[in-house]
Amino acid sequence: MKSMKDTYRLSNGVEMPCLGLGTYQSKDAVATAAVKSAMETGYRLIDTAAAYGNERGVGQGIRISGVPREEIFVTSKLRNAAHGYKATLEAFDMTLEKLGLRYLDLYLIHWPNPIQYRSTWREATIGTWKAFEELYKAGRIRAIGVSNFMPHHIEMLKENCEILPMVNQLRLCPGVTQPEVVSYCKENGIQVEAYSPFGTGAIFKVPEMQALAEKYGKSVGQICLRWSLQMGWIPLPKSANPARVQENTEVFDFELEPADVEFIAKLEGVCGEAPVPDEARF
Repeated sequence: MKSMKDTYRLSNGVEMPCLGLGTYQSKDAVATAAVKSAMETGYRLIDTAAAYGNERGVGQGIRISGVPREEIFVTSKLRNAAHGYKATLEAFDMTLEKLGLRYLDLYLIHWPNPIQYRSTWREATIGTWKAFEELYKAGRIRAIGVSNFMPHHIEMLKENCEILPMVNQLRLCPGVTQPEVVSYCKENGIQVEAYSPFGTGAIFKVPEMQALAEKYGKSVGQICLRWSLQMGWIPLPKSANPARVQENTEVFDFELEPADVEFIAKLEGVCGEAPVPDEARF
């Protein structure tokens, strides 16, 4: 990847930008400003979710950015309380209404096994995915995918549905590489996205990362994002600071040495651990 304009081709041929803006924990007004700033800086991938409570703000940022809709790749995610065929269709309509859009570029199941469906998660998730397939075939979503899904969750979809997810969004950051699910996705043609690429800010306090930043003449955040790109993932850094939003795009003019890529991957514990979706208490 050599610039913000570079893309990954998903299994259905849709082109997805190689780096995007995350909006987790950004309230509507903050999300609007962040999206507008990101668009001005060259971002074209925007990631939100019903659970973030900021779809209206994100939609407003898209509208006032002045960037043509067809140039923007918009992702949202299904909220945990809306699993099942009928509930999913209703939730999707609500997401489009809040965003003020006619279609989504990517829609994800946010979590595979919400606590309220713990005893019936298979049936609920199959119903949800069938709704996703229907929306995709109707042209209301350009690509469909999942988030926080492990191989056994995707295998269950394989056995009961027609279309394989095109994307899996996972918590991936230095020391948190989830090799089993990442390898599974690669083998099955599923593009991996990396949420929380900075480990929710923990990475900025890691001395080893500070040393690498000094070595390359870059910031810790830039080292993180370059590492994620070289791992083959689409990182989704979240920031509402215009200067940081700009800084996060300046990761295409250098390359990490292979030994440093491996070193960063092995920094276990510095950013916590990956969630266990079947045990999440929400």
